[in-house]
Amino acid sequence: MENLGFGLMMTVLGMGIVFTVLVFVWGLLTLLTYFDRPEPATAAEVALAPAVAPTGEGQLTPDEVAAIAVAVAVHTATLRREAAPTVRSYWPGSLLFASRWVAAGRARQNQSWQRRR
Repeated sequence: MENLGFGLMMTVLGMGIVFTVLVFVWGLLTLLTYFDRPEPATAAEVALAPAVAPTGEGQLTPDEVAAIAVAVAVHTATLRREAAPTVRSYWPGSLLFASRWVAAGRARQNQSWQRRR
């Protein structure tokens, strides 16, 4: 009975420490998110921000925008074709079994169990 009392006391003490630390971390995160909030924009800042980009020097013509769009589309299509060999770490079919554990499990699934004699 003496060991049972000690075990219960250690359980309560351990769980108390864990939950106390969790509450402390929760409070710390809440405090950090409170101080990390962005400041709201004032009406004067919103009024000063231009709604439309200024026209004139430095703007792209519609032909240039179309050329850029075509270049991006061609580049994306090229990368899409190259992605599989680039990302792949093993050639398809080179790993028939991922590991010995998987191979053993598949062998057990595919064979019926028979009693040894």
